[in-house]
Amino acid sequence: MLLYEKHFEASFAWTNGLFASIRESAETHLLPGEVPVRFAVTATPGVISCEMDVLTECDQPDVGRIFEFYKRKITREEQFTAILVIPTGIGAELGGHDGDGGPAACLLASCCDILITHPNVVNGSDINELPENGLYVEGSVVSRLLMGQIGLRTVRSNRVLVVLGCSKDPFFVDAAINAVNAARATYGLSVPEIILLDREFQMVSAYAPSGRAVGRINGIEDLLDVLRTNRSKYDAVAIASAVKVNDQLRADYYSSDKKIINPWGGVEAMLTHSISLLHDIPTAHAPMCDFREHAIADSGVVDPRIAAEVISFTFLQSVLKGLQRSPGIIANPDAMYFPGVITAADCSCLVIPDGCIGLPTLAALLQGIPVIAVRENRNLMRNDLAALPWSAGQLTMVENYWEAAGVLNCLRAGLAPESVRRPLLKAAVKASRARALAF
Repeated sequence: MLLYEKHFEASFAWTNGLFASIRESAETHLLPGEVPVRFAVTATPGVISCEMDVLTECDQPDVGRIFEFYKRKITREEQFTAILVIPTGIGAELGGHDGDGGPAACLLASCCDILITHPNVVNGSDINELPENGLYVEGSVVSRLLMGQIGLRTVRSNRVLVVLGCSKDPFFVDAAINAVNAARATYGLSVPEIILLDREFQMVSAYAPSGRAVGRINGIEDLLDVLRTNRSKYDAVAIASAVKVNDQLRADYYSSDKKIINPWGGVEAMLTHSISLLHDIPTAHAPMCDFREHAIADSGVVDPRIAAEVISFTFLQSVLKGLQRSPGIIANPDAMYFPGVITAADCSCLVIPDGCIGLPTLAALLQGIPVIAVRENRNLMRNDLAALPWSAGQLTMVENYWEAAGVLNCLRAGLAPESVRRPLLKAAVKASRARALAF
C-alpha cells in the first residue's frame, strides 16, 4: 500500500451541491483502488487549486467517502463546544511548529465548555498542555465530525496500544520503551502491549506544489495487520517510526535564520488520517530518531516555537498523554444519537487561521456553524474566505487569538459580537416587496 499526494485544479460552485462537485472532480484523478484520505483547497479564486492525499490498494472503499456530507437537522445549545483547527504542514505562524498552538488552545478553552482540537495544535514533543476541557482528536476526526459522519464519546481513559517501527539502531527502540514505561509510572497510562514491527515501513517527507508539507508512505501492510489482529486489546494507538528527512533540510529547519515549514508533520498526518479512517480509532504518530548524530546534534538556541523538539529525545510523551483520554469515535448512525455523544449538532463555532479552506471550513459553511478566522496566523494558503457564500454574520475576521477569545465569549453569552464594538451601525431597514410595489 502506498500513501501519496496529488494536485489538481477544479471549478465548482460553493453551493449545497459543493461536496458532490468536489467528489466528482477528485474521482477523475483517482486510479482504480485509490481512495482519498485528506483534502485541501490551497488557492482561490478563479481556477481552484486542490491537493489530496491518496491511499492505494485499499480494500475498504468506504474509507474514501470523506466527501459525504450530512446536514445537521437541529442545533443543541446546552453546552458551548468550539473547535480549534490549525492545519498541519501549512507553515502557520502560530501552531505550525511544535506544540506552539497550546497557549491559544488554553485561551480559547477558557471561553467554552468543550474545546475540540487536534495533535498539531498541542503536541510539543514531550509536552502536551491540553486544557482540562479539551478533547484531543486526530485531524480527520474533526472533518468527519463537522461533515456529520461521526460522533464523539468522552472516556475516562483509553487502553493505548504502542507500535514501534523497525529501527536501524536498537538504542532508539529502547528509548521509546522507556518513554512508554515512564508514562505508565507517572500518569497512569494503560498500555496493553508494545509491539515491535518486524519490517520497516517508509515515511519520506516532501512538499506539495503549494509548499504544504506532505510526503510519501510505503509498506504499511504489517502495521495494518497488527492493528487488525489486536483490535480487541486497545482503544487508541500510538505509533512511533522514523521519518526520512534530507539532512540539509533538517539543518535548515533548526537554523535560526531559515524559515522552513516543519517537514515531519505533513507525512505524519497522512498516516494518522488513514489509520483513523480505516479503524475508527484515535491515532497519533511520533517521529523516531534513526541516527544517533541527529539525536545529539547541537542546534544551539533555536526559535522558541521549535524549542520543544531540541530538548526531547523520543518525541513520544505528547502523543501518549493526548491519547490517554482521546474520545471514542462513534461511526454507527444509530449510536450517534445516544445521550452524551457529541455530533455536528453540538458544534457551536470553528476557529481557523485566515485563508484555510479544507473539509472543516466547508462543512461549517454548509452546516451554518459560525467561523472565526485569525489574520495574524499567517500561512501558505491563498484563499479569500470572505468570497464564500456565508450566511449573515457567520464569518468573523479577527486580528489575533485575543480577539477570537472575545468573539467566542460573545457567542457563548448569546450576544451579537458587533454590539460590543463602536461605532454601532443602525439596523438595516428594507421594505418588503409588497410595500415597495405600493410606492
